Amino acid sequence: MVAVIIEKGHHGDVRLDGLRIAAIATWPGAIHEGHGAIVPIVDERASAEQREALLRIMSGEDTEPGATFFQVFSTTFETIHEPVFAPIDLEVDVQGRLARLSVPGWIDARGEPIRNPVTGEAHQARIDLPHGFEYSIAEVGRGWAKTAGPISHALDDSHAHFAELHMTQSGVVR
Repeated sequence: MVAVIIEKGHHGDVRLDGLRIAAIATWPGAIHEGHGAIVPIVDERASAEQREALLRIMSGEDTEPGATFFQVFSTTFETIHEPVFAPIDLEVDVQGRLARLSVPGWIDARGEPIRNPVTGEAHQARIDLPHGFEYSIAEVGRGWAKTAGPISHALDDSHAHFAELHMTQSGVVR
């Protein structure tokens, strides 16, 4: 699962400020081996023009090859399910490594910090990708999720990334 809050952004002349996107994806093996499937989910508040722009961004159509995670992952999908237009309730605290995601009938997920096994205190771990197509820095945490629809997952105490993104069609802005 992936979910994004667009604080400020645009696709051409189409403003996307305040909108949200999400997706449910799966692969039968390693991602780079392909044969994946995805359900793109777009904020129901988006206008027809915004929906088209968001789906183009999510599909990597207007992105330089290899520049963003949208474009890179799009090359691994064999099946692209019809997009879902639904309310996306998403709260994220990147520094606190906390998140909650609800897309009624599709996704119920949460994330929290990794805990020190001795003290129980929140542990901080980061992934630093100075040249990555995903992000520059991500906080690492734990995640739980259940999905429904054509891609059904049940993840219990799995892995989660929390990151701020600043990207263009040419990639992550550093």
